[in-house]
Amino acid sequence: MLRFDVLTLFPGMFAPVLAHSMLKRGQDKGLLTVKVHNVRDFTADRHKVVDDMPYGGGAGMVMKAEPILLAVAAIRQEAQAVGEDIRLIFPTPQGRRFTQDYAQQLAGERRRIVILCGHYEGVDERVRMTLVPEEVSLGDYVLTGGELPALVLIDAAARLVPGVLGDPSSVVDESFSEPLLEYPQYTRPAEIAGVGVPDVLLSGHHEAIRVWRRKEALRNTYVRRPDLLTGRMLTREDQQLLNELMSEGLLTAPTSCREEE
Repeated sequence: MLRFDVLTLFPGMFAPVLAHSMLKRGQDKGLLTVKVHNVRDFTADRHKVVDDMPYGGGAGMVMKAEPILLAVAAIRQEAQAVGEDIRLIFPTPQGRRFTQDYAQQLAGERRRIVILCGHYEGVDERVRMTLVPEEVSLGDYVLTGGELPALVLIDAAARLVPGVLGDPSSVVDESFSEPLLEYPQYTRPAEIAGVGVPDVLLSGHHEAIRVWRRKEALRNTYVRRPDLLTGRMLTREDQQLLNELMSEGLLTAPTSCREEE
């Protein structure tokens, strides 16, 4: 089972997402557990204060270290009581880039994954110094808090757990399961606004469909995200398909990929 513990000041942000789609299915099947902890529950004062003004001045407020340290300690103690350990993750723009490989690593995690959601102008630096969490970034931008990144981490990892998705091949075929974007998808009706479905997809010829999809995935990647192909080893088939695309005038610039021997 994949287990997440989330530390947040806004627990209400999680229930609406966790109660739907694949995340709900994963929980219903017993493949995923997400427990949301309110950091305010670990404060010592009657007003449940979790933030204060920054030393040295400046705009905004900073999350206090003590409630976070107490919350993590409580989760760690609970985990250790049943022979488990924890893995602490802190979503922050300063962290390593979140990737599909990272999501796959989380999906196979046997420890409890604890996600700390920052808020306000930041978190007291002594949280980093004391707990040394893994820091991970969704991209080069700033969000209001760590709740949305936490949900992204949970969703990306949970869908890779066997049994959460209805069709296991969905994970294999989609973008970023390998360094290619996904091929175009079509469904009924066969024609909309004068635009039809490619004939090959209606042919029933499985090998022709496979080759067409591979070719389109290569074209999408080359045009939209060429960086994913830079320096990569291509199979002979992939190189041949790229050559065909260029000969058809669909691609014009040479690739910087290498062909496998």
